[in-house]
Parts: sequence; C-alpha cells; structure tokens
Amino acid sequence: MLPIVPPAVSQTREPPPPAVRHRSFPVNGPVRSMALPLSRERALCRVVRNIIAELFLLTGERILVRRERRRTACHIRQIAMYVCHVSLSLPMSEIGIAFGRDRTTVSHACARVEDRRDDRAFDEFVGTVERIVLSIAAVTAGGGDD
Repeated sequence: MLPIVPPAVSQTREPPPPAVRHRSFPVNGPVRSMALPLSRERALCRVVRNIIAELFLLTGERILVRRERRRTACHIRQIAMYVCHVSLSLPMSEIGIAFGRDRTTVSHACARVEDRRDDRAFDEFVGTVERIVLSIAAVTAGGGDD
C-alpha cells in the first residue's frame, strides 16, 4: 500500500495580491498617507526628538547592549513628547500622530517624565532641552533676533 501524500501547498495556491499582503494602514482606522507634507507641528516634533537624541549622546555614555539601546530610545521619545506638549503647547493627538503613537501614549510619556523630574540632573537636562526648543521655535516662527 502506497502512502497518500498531499500536493505541496505553495504549488497549488497563488499568492494573494500585493494590496492584501502589505497593508500599511489600520483596517478600521483612518487612512494616513506618508506622502502628505509635514505640518509645522510635526516637523517641530521631529526636530525636538533629534535635539534630545544628540544631547543625550553628549551627556551619556554610548549604549552597546541591545536592551539598553531600546530603553534609551524610549526615554528620548518620552522626553520629546513631553517637551512638545509642555513647551510648545501642542495637543496630544497631534504629537501622537507625529510620533506614530496614540494620544494616550503621549499622556503616559508626559506623566513618566514629570515623575522623573524629581531627579535634579534629569530636571536640568529637560530644562535645557525646553530652552533650546523654545529658542528654535521662536526663530522658525519669525520672532528670532537678527
């Protein structure tokens, strides 16, 4: 008696069309195109994140462990969200869109940073970032010194 062997699945089925295979937006949520021009607020959020990342590298040691790099990236993002909300008075929903997160995540980040500001060194770091960001925002808005 010969064993019955089913045909290989990959040979009998056709792959799904590309639109189904690669979904880049939530099915039940709004569709956002990445090709749209950045608003001023979103551009400022990106600048804030880059400034904090650079200052963080200047003040701290280089992180080599993968887990620590991930934690560092989370802290940088949380500080950037906090500074955008507190210093630039941007709404949490707009900050969430700029960082690819939900507004509740922004709220959590602000609470975490506010809790960590009890540490003097951390408070000085965040205060420095806030002053730099406010200076840049004033210059980009046309209120800078010439």
